[in-house]
Amino acid sequence: MEASLPAAVGRAAGDVSTAPVGRGWTVRFALIWLGVWAAQLAPVQLLLPLQLADVDPVHKVRDFGLVNGLAGLAALVALPLFGALCDRTRSRWGRRRVWVAGGIAGYVVGLLLTGAAGSWTAVAGAWLVAQLGMYAAMAGLTATIADDVPPDQRGTISAAIYGPQALGIVVGLGLVTALGGAPGAGYAVLAVLLVVAALPWVLRTREAGPRGTGRPRTLAAALRSTWVAPGRHPDYAWAFAGRLLVNLGNALGTTYLLYFLTDGLRVADPEGSLLILTLVYLVATVAATWGGGVLSDRTGRRRVFVAGAAVLQALACTVLVVAPSWPSALVAGILLGAGYGAYTSVDQALVTQVLPDPQAVAGELGVMNVAVVAPQALAPLLASLVIAELGGYGVLFAVAGMFTVLGAVSVARIRSVR
Repeated sequence: MEASLPAAVGRAAGDVSTAPVGRGWTVRFALIWLGVWAAQLAPVQLLLPLQLADVDPVHKVRDFGLVNGLAGLAALVALPLFGALCDRTRSRWGRRRVWVAGGIAGYVVGLLLTGAAGSWTAVAGAWLVAQLGMYAAMAGLTATIADDVPPDQRGTISAAIYGPQALGIVVGLGLVTALGGAPGAGYAVLAVLLVVAALPWVLRTREAGPRGTGRPRTLAAALRSTWVAPGRHPDYAWAFAGRLLVNLGNALGTTYLLYFLTDGLRVADPEGSLLILTLVYLVATVAATWGGGVLSDRTGRRRVFVAGAAVLQALACTVLVVAPSWPSALVAGILLGAGYGAYTSVDQALVTQVLPDPQAVAGELGVMNVAVVAPQALAPLLASLVIAELGGYGVLFAVAGMFTVLGAVSVARIRSVR
């Protein structure tokens, strides 16, 4: 009988917050995500490629794929495990906040170790430490939405996660570029930015205690609930598939932009061009993120926004396949930014409405976070194979577009959310 219920029915009324969150809470939440994304994406877009090109120039593409692939494999285990542990945590600082604080501390240590690494294997190990810290912080932060934010505000608050994503790339790249692209100094300044951005949320936010049925009785019960959810609740499974496919398509389309500008378009100033392209992407992403989240809350609809945004990303990839040039890259940046911005804010709200078990919110969101983090980490490895074996950047962008369309189809299969 339980397996036949729609996924959204699994959360009883007493398990859902009804008190709206205020502007101060939203600003602090957005600020910590700004630091998280800057520390994650500036290295992926610039520092790691430059560092690996310096320590192992012959195998830089392979090394970049392996470094990120290792972090992606770790995410498959760490995100659900950290989420389940977060659901079970008891502390005087709350169960979510303690994971955020500990994760940020681990993240900072990993960034500093990565900056000091002198070989590609050392870079891989240090970056793994940084990513594990990020996964721990994500476990607490994403669960906070399901815990403390009412459903009719979740599109807007989810925009506070992904709106800062594009801004974080620009802030991170701007700081690193201002330092001349030196990896050691770049990682250090990102670590400082992360701490400054995280402190207001960690020090001032007070989370709600467990409602309704409370915490899972054991860690094993939490993990079991997490992993059986996709099989028992089809909407949860379709939401996971859609998120995985769209994020994989986006990651394939953006991860190798520096190498695409350098080796594909052969622009005169690849690093400066990357910053310009990122700024274009930023404007489109921020506008679509907040606009999509607010409109989705007001209309009460999620699926149509998510599917339409995925199609926009596919169109961006088509532009790069049909007419690869610097002007077309700028057009693709606008389309990709608008599509990804609208997708991320509305998809996060949709995901919180298909969680089956109110006792295992962080664990179930941990599985969903795999669909965000694993594509970012595994895309470089897959992209390197496509570039080397299947025909270069044109084929890569075609594959990216195909994945985003499949993601839109998956979202359309969800039935319990409009």
